[in-house]
Amino acid sequence: MTVLEVKNLKKSFGSIHAVQDINFSVKAGEIFTIIGPNGAGKTTTLEMIEGLVPPDAGEISFGDLSWNKNSHEIKKKIGVQPQSSAMFDLLTPEENVNLFASFYDKARSTDEILELINLTDHRKNYVKKLSGGQRQRLAIGLAMISDPDIIFLDEPTTGLDPQARRNIWDIILQLKELGKTTILTTHYMEEAEKLSDRVCIVDQGKVVTLDTPSALIEQLTKEREVRLSFVDGPEAAEAANSFAKTFQSVTRTEREGPSLKLWTKAPENTLFDLFGFTKEKSYQVEQVSIREMSLEDVFIAFTGKEWRD
Repeated sequence: MTVLEVKNLKKSFGSIHAVQDINFSVKAGEIFTIIGPNGAGKTTTLEMIEGLVPPDAGEISFGDLSWNKNSHEIKKKIGVQPQSSAMFDLLTPEENVNLFASFYDKARSTDEILELINLTDHRKNYVKKLSGGQRQRLAIGLAMISDPDIIFLDEPTTGLDPQARRNIWDIILQLKELGKTTILTTHYMEEAEKLSDRVCIVDQGKVVTLDTPSALIEQLTKEREVRLSFVDGPEAAEAANSFAKTFQSVTRTEREGPSLKLWTKAPENTLFDLFGFTKEKSYQVEQVSIREMSLEDVFIAFTGKEWRD
């Protein structure tokens, strides 16, 4: 079931066309991730969907509800964790949750929220003494107070260390288990690839591609990159390079010093034949690896840009 549909969304700030023509729909219960370079229009798109910024053109609908006619009902259905969260540093997490809960007719219990975001042991500490990861978890908790059906998380793990980032991932996956729909923006490719049911790549205010992470990766190529380095130096690498070029499954090769990279549609068969060759020639292979294509490769392929945080 579709819970959010965005059609022909546009937004300009003076001469800057932040969002030029955004179209997508989000299904109930999925983690839908929007990625793109800085200035691509991700946050502006989210702010329009959240009702914080009016679009210049286009339609935003939550099922049968629209901001023009049903703003009160929509506000009950959504929870928002913006990039810069407003919380009170001189209150505790428990006090912050209680305060925000008082703004709603219906609210989840404070104990449930603190347990969900793993802050029960820190419920009496002042927010100003919490770590960056703990503050971000509290921000997500505040977005969950009204028990919304749809949660918007705008770059929730930016600036966090790997452990804190994975703690946020666990919360997002818990939200999915609770049946919540999560719309996420992120700068981290691994995060998008591991969490998302579908990924929407945005560049220059437009959707350039949208699908599951595995389908997007599969679109690129069935080739895999194989890397080898030789104890016996450049001579052995060049001999292996010449041998690999005879394989029909190998599309291209690159040699640099004692290292060889090749792209093949049948990595296991290619390596089997290569190791037979190196054994026959008594060449010693120091390292070997097969690199799978990733969402970062998809991003570069569709936008022509290197990823930047």
